[in-house]
Formats: sequence, structure tokens, C-alpha cells
Amino acid sequence: MDTPFTADEAAAYIGRRGFVTGPSRRVGVELEWLVEPRGDLETRWDLPNGGAVSREAGGQVEMSSAPADDLAACVASAETDQAALEAALATRGQTVRGGGFDGSSNPVRYVDDDRYRTMERYYDREGQWGRMVMCGTASVQVNLDAGDDEAELRRRWDLAHRLGPVLIAAFANSPELDGRPSGWNSTRQALWCRLPGWGRAVSEEGDLRRDFAQWVLDSEVMCHRCDPPRPWDVPPGMTLRDWIRHGHDGRWPTRDDVEYHMSTLFPPVRPRGWLELRMIDQQHGDGWIVPAIVATTLMDDRRAAAAAYEATEALCDGRPQPPTRVWEEAARIGLADDTLQEAALACFAASAEALLRADAPQRLRSLLAEFRRRYTDLRRCPADDWLDRLRGSAPPRLEAAAPAP
Repeated sequence: MDTPFTADEAAAYIGRRGFVTGPSRRVGVELEWLVEPRGDLETRWDLPNGGAVSREAGGQVEMSSAPADDLAACVASAETDQAALEAALATRGQTVRGGGFDGSSNPVRYVDDDRYRTMERYYDREGQWGRMVMCGTASVQVNLDAGDDEAELRRRWDLAHRLGPVLIAAFANSPELDGRPSGWNSTRQALWCRLPGWGRAVSEEGDLRRDFAQWVLDSEVMCHRCDPPRPWDVPPGMTLRDWIRHGHDGRWPTRDDVEYHMSTLFPPVRPRGWLELRMIDQQHGDGWIVPAIVATTLMDDRRAAAAAYEATEALCDGRPQPPTRVWEEAARIGLADDTLQEAALACFAASAEALLRADAPQRLRSLLAEFRRRYTDLRRCPADDWLDRLRGSAPPRLEAAAPAP
């Protein structure tokens, strides 16, 4: 039987569970899509390359690829599974839609389970932002190994955060709210910035495992799993550390409870044994391939990683990672910011060079080159295509409520 953890035991477990180092360079993607019409929540499909399907609270579909040994294999596998998933949805009269946000300020939750019901009540304490994130957003999540050893783990962790604003700005694809410009190129990221604890840095220097463990221990517990009909809610403000010290409802957290608590925390780079980059808006069609290319090459190719680290120095104000205001500026105006534009141009050039060194398939090189010509070189992102269509509509509505840089 799983026994309660002490704080020291929990910290040791969290540090081990969050980061697994070793000589590997696997890559995977988790692709979320908005689905129209919503309602059918089927997930029991066997995809040809082993991708797993799940549903988000608002009926969004998520496809998690199997880990691959290199970028090209990951893309080929995920594309095949994506086609099979879209075909399966089509038999039910559903289609997937690109974009990072469905544009609605009044979202509807379709998945009715204890997790999402409790999550909804938890987020409702802060306003409607949590429901909008749960039920109306979609992302491209790129999963990369943590590193060969502790020194490389720290550098990859910092680099993932340095790349965060560049990836937000370059691939922003959610500028709409209720049929009007929201005032943000990535409304999805603006909403994430509203959620409790989002801007609280996990670790900028020192012992990463220790810092992550303390961050998890000091994070508010969202829910407490228990048998029906008892509710999963916990007192507002109760952290995992509080639960370990004082218990709740006659129980103290076990390893399974700590694991579940970790699954309810969503920093922009989430440690799951590997590093999960969570800051990228979903694109249209096969557009997810380009952010997967950029993130993977800049993290895994050593020369590209060094170039990206240098290119993002100006975003960091002398710190190892960019401050929160840079992430918010990336979401608001993206590559219209001169510093972000310069960083993006250097990062995309480094990514292209890494593809050449790796003798990557011509299609991957062509997709990256076309995106650069259409967007990055012109200080544009996919959100600008939406804004061209929305031009002339009423003034922004999210501006006053969203976080200001």
C-alpha cells in the first residue's frame, strides 16, 4: 500500500521524477486541435504508429506521438497518425481546426469528469480565464530529452526558457476574441499568463532538481482524488507542503498523490522526465511541423544551441532566462518587437543550418524556408493572417483585463 510521504521524501521523488538524464536524443510531439462540431468525445482509436488520443475539457482532441529517435522520424510518424485521426473524426462528421484559441469568452466544458469539474471550480476563483484555457485553447507541445548529465540539464533548461518568447512570437496564431482582435497575437498565451502561479519561476540557477521540488511543494493543490460521492475540492491556498504537514480530510499525500499533483501544474517548460515545451500555439494543417523543427534543432544540435543561446541574450536582462514581461511582450506584439525579431531571425537561421548538417529530408528544409519567407523575415506570424481578415473590427476587448508588460 502506498504510504504517506514526508516533505524530504516528496522532494527527492519529485527531483528524480521530473528529470531523467542520459545519452539519448529522442523527440515527441503532443498536438492539440480544436474540433468542430464538438460533442463526440471518442478516443478509442488505434493509430498506425502508436499515437495516443485524449480529450481536453472543451472537447479538443490531443494526439501524443510515440517517442522517436530523431526529428524526421517523429514528423513522419506523427503525420501518419494525424491523417488517421482526422479520417476517424470525419466518419463522425467532425473536423479539426487550426489555431491556438477558439476565440470564445464563454467556453463550454464537454468532458464531465471529476478532474475537469474540480479544475473548473479551482480556476473560477480567478475569473473566466481558466475556463477559456481549459475549453478553448490548443497547442503544439514539443517533448525533448532532459540531457546527458546535470551540467547539460541546466543548460538545456535555461535554453528552453530563452527560446520560449521566440517560439511564442514566431508562431502566435490566436489573435481573436468574440470575432474581434483581442489585442494579442497569442491570446492563448495571454490567458495562460492570467492563471495562478504561471509567472513564478521554477529555477534560474543552482540545483535544478532541488528548485523544482520546492516549486512543486509550494504550489497550490488543485484537487484531492477520493472515492465518490465525496468531492475532490481542497481548501483554497493549500499547498502540497501544507498537505504533507497537516493532512486534509483525514489523509496525507502518498506518492500517487504527489504524482497527480504534478500533473495539474503547467509551467511553460514542464519537467516530465523529459522537457515538455508548452508555449506554442497550434498551427493550421501540417503547420505544427515548423515549430517542431525549430524547437528540436535549437535544443539538440550543439552548434545551433550555442547560436540560439547567444541570440537570446538580449531578451534576458543579464539573467539566465527572460523575465515574465518578455514572454508577455512576445504574446502581445511578437516580432514587431525589434529585439524579438533579431533573436528570431538568428534562431531560424541556426535551425536551417542544423537541418543541413543533419542531412534532413528536403521537405523539412523547404517547410522551414517557406515559413521564414512568409512570416519571420517579414516580421509577421500566422496571427497576422487572421488580423488581415479582422481588420476594421471594433477595438480590442481583452486589453484591459490581460496582464500588462
